Amino acid sequence: MLKIPKPVLFSFQECLWFLNRNYDDCLYEVTENSAIKLIRLGAEVVLFEVREAGNYLTIDILNNANPDATQLKAYVSEWFDTTPDLGPFYELLAKEKDLAYMVKEYHGLRLIGIPDLFESLCWSIIGQQINLTFAYKCKRALVEKYSYKETYQGKDYYLFPEPAILANVTVEELRTIQFSRQKSEYIIGIAKLFADNKISKANILALKEEEAIEKELIKIRGVGAWTANYAMMKCLKCPNALTYGDVGLYNALHAIKGFSKRPSKEQLDDFFEPFEGWKAYLVLYLWRSLAVPKYS
Repeated sequence: MLKIPKPVLFSFQECLWFLNRNYDDCLYEVTENSAIKLIRLGAEVVLFEVREAGNYLTIDILNNANPDATQLKAYVSEWFDTTPDLGPFYELLAKEKDLAYMVKEYHGLRLIGIPDLFESLCWSIIGQQINLTFAYKCKRALVEKYSYKETYQGKDYYLFPEPAILANVTVEELRTIQFSRQKSEYIIGIAKLFADNKISKANILALKEEEAIEKELIKIRGVGAWTANYAMMKCLKCPNALTYGDVGLYNALHAIKGFSKRPSKEQLDDFFEPFEGWKAYLVLYLWRSLAVPKYS
């Protein structure tokens, strides 16, 4: 068993709720008190379970893998975003009368990540302009058809498909699992870039400045501002990533602030300006607000 100290402002149950949300995600299983996931760490394929135990998150390896403990703990820490101190963010929320309730209601919710950049880009492309239920259905079809699985206690656990695999599928093959022609072309194109080492998470992070990162991602066919910022938020953990054009974000701002259903970029920038360094977290909490009524 491995252990990771929990941050002070951390709720494992809030994180599990956000991971679950009654969607059919095929890349992990959420139980009442744990999350189970299959990942590749170097040469090892690791099936592990994360639980809460006092002041720690515990990690149990469920298969015969023998991963590097430091790498596995780093992965889980990144997945659950355990590093940031949310205190300054909560201070900013508390100053906004329409948002102050979030400090209590979503206390300890972390920015659940997608540590793999290829996966995060593919997932954001899959989700473009369709509802989440159908997006998860498409992801499951892709994963089950093209990826590796292990079975544990009668349940199948999958990796996300490797770039080298998806780089060699055809548009017609992806069309058979309900991918549009355009999305098929985008995913195959991105897979080829990763398979040929023309793009990597390390190289993108080396750019350091968020504006430079966004510009580099947008050069990729199929990646617009929303897709780039989603990946920056969920994978690269850029603190000011803001998902312009996001319907969920707009619905939350309409409900809480009375914004129009399509606010202008200037209106969004003005609203988010006081949250410099925490814009991505505010997006997360606004998404979270869609699931429950606002508390007074």
